Amino acid sequence: MLLWLPMVAFFLVTLIQLFYYLRYFRLLAFYKPKDKEFSYEHAVSVIVCARDEANEIEQNIPGVLAQSYRSTHEIVVVNDNSQDDTKFLLEGLYRDFKQLHIVELKQEALHIPGKKFPLSMGIKSAKHEVLLLTDADCIPASEHWIKNMQAAFHSGIEIVLGYGAYKKEKGILNRIIRFDTFHTALQYLSFAIGGMPYMGVGRNLAYKKELFFKQKGFAAHHHLPGGDDDLFINGCANKQNTTVVLDKDAFTYSTPSRKWSEWLSQKERHNATGKYYKSVHKWVLGLYMGSQFLFYPLMVVTLFTFDWKWVLGLLIIKLLIQGLVFYKSMKKLGESDLFVFFPFFDIWMFFYYLIFMSSIWKTPKNHWT
Repeated sequence: MLLWLPMVAFFLVTLIQLFYYLRYFRLLAFYKPKDKEFSYEHAVSVIVCARDEANEIEQNIPGVLAQSYRSTHEIVVVNDNSQDDTKFLLEGLYRDFKQLHIVELKQEALHIPGKKFPLSMGIKSAKHEVLLLTDADCIPASEHWIKNMQAAFHSGIEIVLGYGAYKKEKGILNRIIRFDTFHTALQYLSFAIGGMPYMGVGRNLAYKKELFFKQKGFAAHHHLPGGDDDLFINGCANKQNTTVVLDKDAFTYSTPSRKWSEWLSQKERHNATGKYYKSVHKWVLGLYMGSQFLFYPLMVVTLFTFDWKWVLGLLIIKLLIQGLVFYKSMKKLGESDLFVFFPFFDIWMFFYYLIFMSSIWKTPKNHWT
C-alpha cells in the first residue's frame, strides 16, 4: 500500500497543476478583448516617482512626455530627495514639455518606508481622475501607451492592469528575470480575467483617484516598504471594477538587473508582501505554488516505486497543456523567445521556491523601490 502513496500524491499534484492551467491560465492564452461600441478619451495624470535616478529619467521620461495623446493629460514626476542631477534634468525637460508637473520633496517621511509617501504626494498633486503609474526606469512600448491604457476605463471600471516587461538582453539572468516576470503576469492577469484580481505591478498600472482616497491611500500597509502596487490592488480590486489591457503598444519596458545579488534582493522584497494578501488569495496562490514545488520531486520518487509508463504519461500530458498555454501567452506578452526553454524554467521553479522560501517569514527591509 505504501508503494502507492507517491503515485497517488503525484497524480493529485498533476491534477492541481492541470486545473490551474485549464481553469485560469488558458484565459490569458486565449484572451480576446471585447469590441468597444464607444471610444473614450479621459483626462489622464501619469505619475512617476524618482530618487537618484537621473540616468533613467534622461533615457525614459522623454518617451512618456512624447506620447501621442491629444486629450488633456499631464506627467507628474515626484523628485523624492534626490542627491544627483534629477532636479536639473527635470527643469530642462520642462522647458520643452509644459505638460510636465514637477513635485519636489525635500524631507523624508518618518515611519513610511519605500515610495508610498512620494507616490501619495504625486497622486494628491494630480489634476485628473484617471491615474496612470509607471517607474522612472520604465519606457512605454509605443507612443500610444496612454491612449490604450486609459481607453479601458468604461462604466464601473476603476482599475486597469497592464504588463510591465523587462528589456531583452544577453545572458541566463536576463532570461530568468523575464520568465519570472512572465510567470507572475500569467497568474495575476489570468486571475483578473477570471474574476479574481489580486495584484498589479507599479511599472504599468492605472486606477481612479477617487478609489485611492476611498481606500485611504496606503494607510492599511504604510509601515511596509513594498506593496504600493500589489497590496493596494489586493485591497480594492474585484470582479466588477478591474480589467486588463494586453495590447503590445500599451506595455512598458524596464532595464533588468545585471547582477544576481541585485535581482535576488529585489525579489525578496517583492515576495515579502505576499503574506499580507487576502486569505483567499494566499490559499489559491499557495496551492498552485505548492503543487509546482512538489511536482518534480514526487515524479522522481514515483519513477522508482511505480510503473514508469504512468509517470511518463502524466508528465507528457502536463507538458503538452502547459506548453500550449505558455506558447499562446508568451506570444501575447512579447516573450516568445523564452518558449523553447519552458521545460527548463519549469524545473527551475523548484529551486526558485527553495531560494525564496525564507521571504515568507522574513521582515522586509526598508528600501526605496
